[in-house]
Amino acid sequence: QVQLVESGGGLVQPGGSLRLACAASGSIFSIYAMGWYRQAPGKQRELVAMIRSTGGSTNYADSVKGGFPISRDNAKNTVYLQMNSLPPEATAVFYCSARLGPIDYWGKGTLVTVSS
Repeated sequence: QVQLVESGGGLVQPGGSLRLACAASGSIFSIYAMGWYRQAPGKQRELVAMIRSTGGSTNYADSVKGGFPISRDNAKNTVYLQMNSLPPEATAVFYCSARLGPIDYWGKGTLVTVSS
């Protein structure tokens, strides 16, 4: 099993930046990939970005390509999501996920509110 703890959410003004962090613990050597998802009010949860444990290749939602780079620090077992130029519609709960075989593990989420 894997435990995931997100941090870094909060209130930011439109056009501002935030960096989310997700610390993993447990069976971390079995993780195939880690990712960030978001769920805006009244909408379904959707993938934002994903990074694979081997090789570090990444995938991004078309809506955030170039704007929300995902990265990892293997020494800290932590994955980051750097969010730049945030628009008001980016307000959402952001969830960290980790895939071990056929199972996805989830963090509890961190709220990002973009508002002036």
